[in-house]
Amino acid sequence: MQQVVNGLFLGSIYALFALGYTLVFGVLDILNLAHQAVFMLCAFTALALVGTLHLHTLLALPLAVGAAAVVGVVLERVAFRPLRGRADSNISGLISSLAAATILEAIALTAWGPGQFRFPFGAVPDRRLQLGGAVVSEVQAVIIGISVAMMLALTWLLRRSRLGREIRAVAESPLAARILGVDVDRVIAASFAISSALGGAAGVLFGLAFNDVSADMGRSVELKGLAVIILGGMGSMPGAVLAGYGLGVIEVFTVAKLGSSWRDGVSFAVLFLVLLLRPRGLLGQAATRLA
Repeated sequence: MQQVVNGLFLGSIYALFALGYTLVFGVLDILNLAHQAVFMLCAFTALALVGTLHLHTLLALPLAVGAAAVVGVVLERVAFRPLRGRADSNISGLISSLAAATILEAIALTAWGPGQFRFPFGAVPDRRLQLGGAVVSEVQAVIIGISVAMMLALTWLLRRSRLGREIRAVAESPLAARILGVDVDRVIAASFAISSALGGAAGVLFGLAFNDVSADMGRSVELKGLAVIILGGMGSMPGAVLAGYGLGVIEVFTVAKLGSSWRDGVSFAVLFLVLLLRPRGLLGQAATRLA
């Protein structure tokens, strides 16, 4: 029971991070490799708000997430929009996102340095709760709750709101959506804002969970996020959530039974096995985009 709780806790962060990846990929068919840099930069923003301005953690979180959304809009405007319409827009966008990630990491290194930083004492709650046969820390419960709430909010947004319908229309066919009067550029910018907000929230929660923030913290999570969206099915949001929680549980049980040195090996062996049996991932479907 304890390992299940720990796996759900870790999987919540993976799923939230991967949803941001999946949203942009579903709309543009482009992997935004600057997503991990937004993840890292948002964690540093929350750290500055808590450590320097002495804001409460629950107040710093939405402010940092809002800053991440702004970074996402800037990324779309500077690194992706000028390349749309080119024959090689997919590969050029990928390279552009790598360049953007490098720039954002350089900004973080200049502002905070290469060391590891922690939230001030008392900023991360350390009380523990008894749940059946498991002990759940207060920060774990808060992280799982916030992650689930954000996933449900994204689901509602995509299924029930006007913006969600426009995002799904652009993901299906940008040309047809434009003909029907959808402002495609606005929808893509909104998608980047939402994607970056999700990634930024995952960064803050990751920093709080392990009380460790550094300029390279996004790199290992980026690899896990890529594994999650491939495992779940490229472009499938339910698949990203399912695979995120699955990967978190697999990692935790692997560390408990075999040791930390086997964690990544077993996780990617499962990924390899799933792709052998289901090449499109757990919930992936054949591509239907026509234009």
